[in-house]
Amino acid sequence: MNRQIMTGSLLCLIASMSWGAMFPVSHIALQQIDPLYFSFLRYFVVALILIVLLWLKEGQAAFRFEGKGKTLLFFGTMGFTIYNMAVFQGQHLMGAAGTIVASIMEVLMPMISIAMIWVLTRKMPPKYTLVSMVIALAGAILVITNGKWAFFTLAGQHVLPLLLILAGVIGWVVYSMGGSHFAGWSTLRYSTLTCLLGTLVSFAVVTISSAFHWIAVPDWQDVWSVKYEMSFMILLPGLAALLSWNAGIRNLSPLNGILFINFVPITTLVLMYFQGYTISPFELCGTLLVIFALVLNNVAQRGSLRALTSLRRIRTNRYKSFQR
Repeated sequence: MNRQIMTGSLLCLIASMSWGAMFPVSHIALQQIDPLYFSFLRYFVVALILIVLLWLKEGQAAFRFEGKGKTLLFFGTMGFTIYNMAVFQGQHLMGAAGTIVASIMEVLMPMISIAMIWVLTRKMPPKYTLVSMVIALAGAILVITNGKWAFFTLAGQHVLPLLLILAGVIGWVVYSMGGSHFAGWSTLRYSTLTCLLGTLVSFAVVTISSAFHWIAVPDWQDVWSVKYEMSFMILLPGLAALLSWNAGIRNLSPLNGILFINFVPITTLVLMYFQGYTISPFELCGTLLVIFALVLNNVAQRGSLRALTSLRRIRTNRYKSFQR
């Protein structure tokens, strides 16, 4: 295993485990501070750190939008406002169960990406991908319902938080796709400018919500009471995971790096267990089903690519032989 693969694997592992730990830690913090303010304050600090890093590494010129301000604002809003505020609000509304539900929805991102591309391009994905999507959906339903049919009779109580988490996850998928529009930019530059603009939108959201008394403004004691959780959320899932994931994907390619998403629910389940949460057999089986679906799709995709590469090689050799 060469150094590039080892480095990329380590970076993706750090990012995935950080995101997996994010939900149990945020569950503790959200009992003390409103989810919207928690999301805003978290990325406000992350944005400041990124600004300093970008200034030192690439200079003032890196802060120019180059005519892409609206695009940056859109992707920044999707990634750092919609994703964070919607996911944490939904997790908070669902209570302790929201922690594992949010984690599972996070792992469904690759499948959601495939579904979005299917809708936008109207090109049906391969059969093995469709099978994987069905298996992943079944696993997610097991986790969300915890194997209880009563969930559907009380669906009205769960619709809003589930829709919020889903909206947040879709927001991050859209943000992740946005990187392709800035191919000539560094990972740090794209991350910094989108985070900055998204945080400004988040500031507008909490300001308006507070002005209309929709949410309570936290005082200094509330913020200080979650100092350890906030520090963790800023440094690992916020800063390190963002940069590590983007850099790791570049080293490994999306096909290989996406497998590390499997560590998100695994890390979440381990931490929830040590927090005293009783993990039901349905939640465990559902999580394993989602992981299996991702691995199945990845392995099948690799086989398809190898077959396509071999076919092209055979055609090339035949063409050369014909020319001779």
